[in-house]
Amino acid sequence: MKIIVAPDSFKGSLSAVEAAAAIARGVRRALPHADVVEAPVADGGEGTLSCLLAATGGERVEAQVLGPMGKPVRAAYGRLGDAGRQTEDWPEPETALTRHNAKVGDTAVIEMAEASGLTLVQLDERNPLLASTYGTGQLLQRALDDGCRRFILALGGSATNDGGAGMLQALGMKLLDREGKPLAPGIGGGRLIDIAAIDDSEWDSRIAESTFIIATDVGSPFVGPSGASQVFGPQKGADPAMVRQLEEGMTAWADRIAGKTGVSLHELPGAGAAGGLGGAFLAFFPAAARRGIDVVMDYAGLRRRLDGAALVLVGEGRIDGQTAAGKAPMGVAHEARRLGIPAIALAGSVGAGIEPLYDAGIVSAHSIINGPMTLEEAMSRTAELLEQTAEQVVRTFAANLPS
Repeated sequence: MKIIVAPDSFKGSLSAVEAAAAIARGVRRALPHADVVEAPVADGGEGTLSCLLAATGGERVEAQVLGPMGKPVRAAYGRLGDAGRQTEDWPEPETALTRHNAKVGDTAVIEMAEASGLTLVQLDERNPLLASTYGTGQLLQRALDDGCRRFILALGGSATNDGGAGMLQALGMKLLDREGKPLAPGIGGGRLIDIAAIDDSEWDSRIAESTFIIATDVGSPFVGPSGASQVFGPQKGADPAMVRQLEEGMTAWADRIAGKTGVSLHELPGAGAAGGLGGAFLAFFPAAARRGIDVVMDYAGLRRRLDGAALVLVGEGRIDGQTAAGKAPMGVAHEARRLGIPAIALAGSVGAGIEPLYDAGIVSAHSIINGPMTLEEAMSRTAELLEQTAEQVVRTFAANLPS
């Protein structure tokens, strides 16, 4: 019997790779002779890099860059291995092929959280008025220097709300104030209002030779009630006054971008990803946005690996109504259902509004909490609890199979 183990990360507890290993141990206890395939996934957020490297036999390339608050940090990008998708299968953006004559090169994975992530900032230091994506631009520049011309951009877990301005600066874009002077490198969301003009005379020309796939599960626009500042700003340390300041700056920045590129990011779905970093990529790069889980499934070869499976186990920290909005468990279950394979979800907690998951192919969802415990205890025991729950779920599943 073939069983696919394809969880997302359990944030704060286990990476997707670690979660897959724990679930697989439980499956093997229940069915020692089963063919258990570990296929950790991500939806474009944190953990996408490790999932794609594990799936393709790729490597991490480390570099020192500036973190979101301007302090040096060690970050890494990934180079996909030979097990990744072949060049001829790359889903090229139309503009890259027709206008930019994209060259063949190695494929890099840039996970913005490596350089500009919220986990890099202490709780009392979080301030999206100051936080910058400059380090993400430095990481991308390093990959360009190393010869990469195909990029997967994982936009999740950001500390920033700078509309990608810092990233653009790192790659040669000059942002000018009202006196025509360049703003200092690494501006945060609080300085967007000061941008009066965009000078691309020193923009990195290699970007036009490259292609970029934006992997994200965030469909928020650049500005507005469901935009980057108002929805995600508070999570990054913004109080109501700061949110208003960020919204004003992002609106002005979107106006400047539209005047420069003709691309209106204001209400563009996905432009608000990672504090507007997604919008900067869509406006200035030969880029196309795709649902993060679809990108990961493509490069992990998950559709091929599902062939012949009897069961798929998916999971994440919390399963609830939001899971149905394109998150990793939903994407995997939908693909499994297409092949007639049932999916069972394991989660730290199961919330309300999960009914749409049943229509997508998740036949049941199970919390791994097996008794009274604090959140801290549950998070420290996640691997153990996942293993135990996976064993019990698979025992039940196997007992109901025809003999």
